[in-house]
Amino acid sequence: MGGLFFLDEGTGECPNCIVAIPISHRQHLREVNMCGRFALNAPALAITEIFEIDILPDLVPRYNVAPSQRVTAVVVASGARTFTDLKWGLIPSWAKDARIGYRMLNARSETVASKPSFRQAFKRRRTLIAATGFYEWLRLDKKNKVPHLFSMADRRPFAMAGLCESWKNHETGEPIRSCTILTTTPNERVAPVHDRMPVILPTAHWDAWLDPEHDDTAALQDLLVPFPAERMAARRVSTHVNNARHEGPACQAPFEAQE
Repeated sequence: MGGLFFLDEGTGECPNCIVAIPISHRQHLREVNMCGRFALNAPALAITEIFEIDILPDLVPRYNVAPSQRVTAVVVASGARTFTDLKWGLIPSWAKDARIGYRMLNARSETVASKPSFRQAFKRRRTLIAATGFYEWLRLDKKNKVPHLFSMADRRPFAMAGLCESWKNHETGEPIRSCTILTTTPNERVAPVHDRMPVILPTAHWDAWLDPEHDDTAALQDLLVPFPAERMAARRVSTHVNNARHEGPACQAPFEAQE
């Protein structure tokens, strides 16, 4: 899935879409549905106002956020919301190798409470991943796919449900804070293009989701539903975004058939 962007079925079938992912993990990506590309290109002031955080984050507009890159997230620290920087691809605290993160880009909302890799983070370490849109690709045939950008109808930033973990490299002692994005079944806006979408949380649910003392997993799972389609917009965008190395407004330029 993919300002949120998804890889087409998480496959990386475009060679440039998986530049950051080791060859040993590419087969896994071909076997899962995932949210694999997104954007956050709103002004920093607009983002702080949406999330009701006083300190402006040091942000550069991102039009093509890809797996293993740093993402802007919101957590609660000392009772208040704050921005933090996380690596996309969750590394469980018990992991022996950080490369497991390439297999933990997403967590299915239907099973997140029971999966060993996610269940403790689901109880205690939840986060909001800030975005302005996500991409998904509609396959026309074996060689051609059309990228679509999904956003809020009013183009405002939104929050995807995420989980975070802290992991320490056993050899170097280097700490890595990482995250995963939760997915759910698609709404009517996304369904024609893909069979999964990220969990987008309405603002009314942010406090409950971020509260580390809230460990009622059944109540939390009730929040993980498709966002209302009528509040979202979708449009085809340039194939420039297909390459994960590309950045900038050209990624969201209108789609041209001759591309």
